[in-house]
Amino acid sequence: MACRCPSIVFTGATSRTTQDRMPRGEAEHYRDRAVELGVPSDAILVEPKARNTGENIRFSRTLLEKQQVPVSTALLISKPYEERRAYATARKLWPEVEWVSSSAPMSLAEYVDSMQDARLVIDMLVGAQQRLMLYPRQGFMIEQDVPDDAAAAFERLCKNGYTSRLVREAI
Repeated sequence: MACRCPSIVFTGATSRTTQDRMPRGEAEHYRDRAVELGVPSDAILVEPKARNTGENIRFSRTLLEKQQVPVSTALLISKPYEERRAYATARKLWPEVEWVSSSAPMSLAEYVDSMQDARLVIDMLVGAQQRLMLYPRQGFMIEQDVPDDAAAAFERLCKNGYTSRLVREAI
């Protein structure tokens, strides 16, 4: 039987939220975990330098091209609140590929429990929403509809101080 996923790319250095838990980088940590779970190591490629979603896509594309791995369809796995941004970024930077974006199914309460910091989670959600509205104008991703109630909630949360993850240049 042919493998539906002949190659897996784990991409990413560390971020503010992962540097303590994954000091060797997100890509290295996730590769190790995948191997522990039985994924063959020869099916895994690691891109350890990306520090944002755009770099995740660009650097992974370069790695796959160097390895001569043809890509027509790709599955993006990200944090639940990053699915739309990952998809929109991938569509902008690598439009020839058919993208599917997914994440672990979890409720907001489960995600807050996993992070152990409700304030940080709300700040990250606000930052993700800002990028969905800002980055298409900057050419970083395709345009996505933002419902009026989501834009209004974003404004209320910003006014209430949930701003630590905003792109500062845009404020």
